[in-house]
Amino acid sequence: MKLTELSTLEISFNQLIETLLIKKTETEQFTLKLSSEQSQFTRFNHGKVRQTGLVADGSIELTLMEDQRSSFRSFPFTGNWQIDWQTAYTALLELRQELILLPIDPYLVLPSGNNTSREINSGELLAAESVVPTLLELVAELDFTGMYAGGIVIKAYGDSQGQKHWFATDTFTLDYSLFDNCGQAVKGIFAGSNWDEAAYMAKINEAKTQLELLSRPAKQLTRGQYKTYFAPAAVADLLGMLSWSAVSEADLQQGNSALAMLSRQEKQLSPQFSLKENFQQGFVPRFNQLGEMVAPELPIIEKGILVNTLVNSRTAKEYGKAANGANSSETLRAPEISPGNLGFEEILQSLDTGLYISNLHYLNWSDRPTGRITGMTRYACFWVENGEIIAPIENLRFDESLYRFWGDNLVEFTNFQEFIPEVGTYESRDLGGSLVPGMLVNNFTYTL
Repeated sequence: MKLTELSTLEISFNQLIETLLIKKTETEQFTLKLSSEQSQFTRFNHGKVRQTGLVADGSIELTLMEDQRSSFRSFPFTGNWQIDWQTAYTALLELRQELILLPIDPYLVLPSGNNTSREINSGELLAAESVVPTLLELVAELDFTGMYAGGIVIKAYGDSQGQKHWFATDTFTLDYSLFDNCGQAVKGIFAGSNWDEAAYMAKINEAKTQLELLSRPAKQLTRGQYKTYFAPAAVADLLGMLSWSAVSEADLQQGNSALAMLSRQEKQLSPQFSLKENFQQGFVPRFNQLGEMVAPELPIIEKGILVNTLVNSRTAKEYGKAANGANSSETLRAPEISPGNLGFEEILQSLDTGLYISNLHYLNWSDRPTGRITGMTRYACFWVENGEIIAPIENLRFDESLYRFWGDNLVEFTNFQEFIPEVGTYESRDLGGSLVPGMLVNNFTYTL
């Protein structure tokens, strides 16, 4: 998308806000949210292009509020003023008729404040015609499967109080797997705002090495506790569980939080573990669904101690807390785990004998009050002896508490971090991801 096209969309969105300000009644309030993108999607299978194309899409969500009631409508955003305004006005009239039929919401939060922002993060992505030859050159002889998604994503906000935000960013994600003749696979993710050929080459070469190791006979392990190295992608999977009934203040107040013992100071994590929201990477907007701005950095856990939960304005109103710009679901949007001191070349020697885990899946809480998580190992996981990879392993189920693997059993984080992006494309491309190191853990529990 060219800057002129971007400007046209912004002008059209602003016109929509200004006209709604004129058309609303004195007692009505509204929020207007835009999600738009122009993306290239290319799907690969067996090292060949299966599907490719460009998608230009946009949608608006209009929420109308009056007399402690609210309702919303979603409709397409074309950038054509005549079309978009007629659709928006029809939605406004329908919402007016609907509101009087709805129950009162005692914790409804109305837009307030005077926040404004405009952030455009330009990147250097592969040209559309270069994606296929660039990606396939290094994997021509391999069974390469996956999807590339790249382009500009726009998020914007406006409301009846005059708050206005515009966020646009260039990003790409490549979510891929390499398969051998026996169906074994190595999974990789490569993402960013600027295409880095050397970094892509290093990723593919590492995957090729792991694919060769997968050809060895698999080692079957008995249930028990093993020293384990978790690669950054696996750490990101574990971190993702904190967005599911852990860091939310509402969950804490309702007795559903896996961090309740941390909040009550009955437990603390390792002083090596620090977690924060870091919006300075530019991958996600800082404003939420009410146009509120979160700080560029928000510490969550500092040296093992819980210092902040995520609190949105609705939770703050219900429980008498101070809001800190959290989104409606009080989930992590730009999490970062601080790195440690373990160098890449030291990983296997420090592990000595145990498991090297590249990926996890099927994660769930097995006992939320004690922070116990269950899940499965997946893709390129290995048995290591005396600092050397010996054999791949059969998939294992684990069941372990975050108070152990991020607590007393945490040995060290790596001194490097990787950005593990959100790769969902349902309805629109997801933004954001986790910036995480790898980690070495003692006595991690595998149940079968």
